[in-house]
Amino acid sequence: MNEIRRRPGDGTGGLRTGAATFETLREQAVSLRREGHSRRAIRDRLAVHNNDLLNALLQGEPPPEWTKRPNAKDDLRARARELRLQGLTYDRIQLELGCSKSSISLWVRDLPKPEPTRRPPGTSMERAQQGRAAAHERRKAAYEATRQAARAEVGELTERELFLLGVGLYWAEGGKTKPHQPHPQITFVNSDADMIRTFLAWLRLMGVGDHRLRFALQIHETADVARAEEYWRDVVGLDASHFGKTTLKRHNPRTNRQNVGDTYRGCLAVRVLGGSDLYRRIEGTWWGIVGAVT
Repeated sequence: MNEIRRRPGDGTGGLRTGAATFETLREQAVSLRREGHSRRAIRDRLAVHNNDLLNALLQGEPPPEWTKRPNAKDDLRARARELRLQGLTYDRIQLELGCSKSSISLWVRDLPKPEPTRRPPGTSMERAQQGRAAAHERRKAAYEATRQAARAEVGELTERELFLLGVGLYWAEGGKTKPHQPHPQITFVNSDADMIRTFLAWLRLMGVGDHRLRFALQIHETADVARAEEYWRDVVGLDASHFGKTTLKRHNPRTNRQNVGDTYRGCLAVRVLGGSDLYRRIEGTWWGIVGAVT
């Protein structure tokens, strides 16, 4: 027979004189457990203070119901599912229950996703959106009023005003002589149709006839080239006989080009045949302007 002797200091809490068998202690421990006693009560009743021994005595015996701790998250889980069925989002449930969104996701992931809710008219967010929209319209109206007022101030241009405007326009956007290309010529390249029209009006003021004008389109190969060619012919008001071969630019897929879409029509190069004397006059006039302002 297995026999356990307990003495003071041996971890069993000491024993009154004599010996107790393991089976006897187990019978007593099981009996107390089934009566509904806790481990602490059984330990104190049998004077068994060694946890390993106490575990062995109670092996296979479930604890009484009253000693089981309730799972606090069970209530949270049930409440989270209830709120989800009401259509609340994870953020709203987290705000309501104070638990993490990861836990909420695990608890309600089998439930259908609620339909997005629209705020009723008159909410603070809608009023803010209406306020921003109204402010945008006011800025837009102010912008248009300023632009129209400035346009009206210009009125009609005199020939001298157009002459000086054209010189400044060319010196900003036109081609210039360089040490490796000293022969002067008139070349003007731009993508703005209004800029091209203004430059052509200036050329006609300077006595340049249509027979001296040549044009060439420069455009990316991915664009609608035929449509762009037709567009520029309408802008300059001349037929295809004044246009040279279109220059196609290779498309680099690694670049993030912004000039795409239906409004992209490339750049138009304007060249004046026999323009050396006109170039010298432009250059001299420009330096005259610089001298006048300084």
